Amino acid sequence: MSRNRFRIGAHPIIWVGEDVKEHGEHTTYEQILDDMHKLGLAGTEMGRKYPTDAAVLKKELDRRGITLVSQWKAVLFTDPSRRREELERYREHTQFLGRFGAPVISTCEIGGSPQFDPRRAGKGGSDVWRLDEDGWRHLAEGLNEAGRIAKSMGMTLAYHHHAGTVVERPEEIDRLMEMTDPAFVGLLFDTGHAYYGGAEPLEVLRKHKERIVYVHLKDVRKPVLAQAREDGADFLECIRRGVFTLPGSGDLDFRPILSELIACGYDGWVMLEGEQDPALYPPCEFVERALRYVDRILSELEGA
Repeated sequence: MSRNRFRIGAHPIIWVGEDVKEHGEHTTYEQILDDMHKLGLAGTEMGRKYPTDAAVLKKELDRRGITLVSQWKAVLFTDPSRRREELERYREHTQFLGRFGAPVISTCEIGGSPQFDPRRAGKGGSDVWRLDEDGWRHLAEGLNEAGRIAKSMGMTLAYHHHAGTVVERPEEIDRLMEMTDPAFVGLLFDTGHAYYGGAEPLEVLRKHKERIVYVHLKDVRKPVLAQAREDGADFLECIRRGVFTLPGSGDLDFRPILSELIACGYDGWVMLEGEQDPALYPPCEFVERALRYVDRILSELEGA
């Protein structure tokens, strides 16, 4: 599907959970890609069920006319003792994506995250370990170096502000953008994670529109999130409760967001996303609904 300046794809997380592994556990990559093809989607991100052999994956994508747009890359740049190793892994990751002509690398610092930081495994605690001044400096330096690697291979580092991490809140997004070089570090604007982190997504978009190189459109069921917060639920429990969904099935208003993307001249990929249990929320049904919802808004904006 392509309207205005940007192209719309779908993340395989709609079919198979990346963080909550039981969601869609028995779904095959063939089913995911076949569904995307039937839905007319031209782009996807890497998913945990997809083949890791680049030749095999490229063949499967090419025969369905689907582009691999990006792949999540977790980094630990806040730990300076790991930087050299992290950058080498980043280079390998970039080389893999380069075989598909992927334009962006979804990049996220996982240091301090209770869900994602391997150094916290088995240690308990649900609070993110926020960065001190040294931590911010190490993160910015590592991202700038990784961004240089990406740029040297024709790609762009797209920093993913993400729930349960050190760049989650609006002031953390602001600081990261201030401390990194715009020549090497772009922003992955995620509507759902912006709201989850305490921001108004439209405000994040307007403030950082010059840095946005990739977009995830994710909706939020606000009453479910409010109850989860009251119960002290962490990020993974929020997914299990159905906090996130696809555009048009939650409570965010995407009309002003899409209008702003058009107004600022955004011409990259827009990826539909929504981590929810596919047994309760059938992927094709919810993607079709999201496509109709987005297409209706875009048609109205074109006619305005």
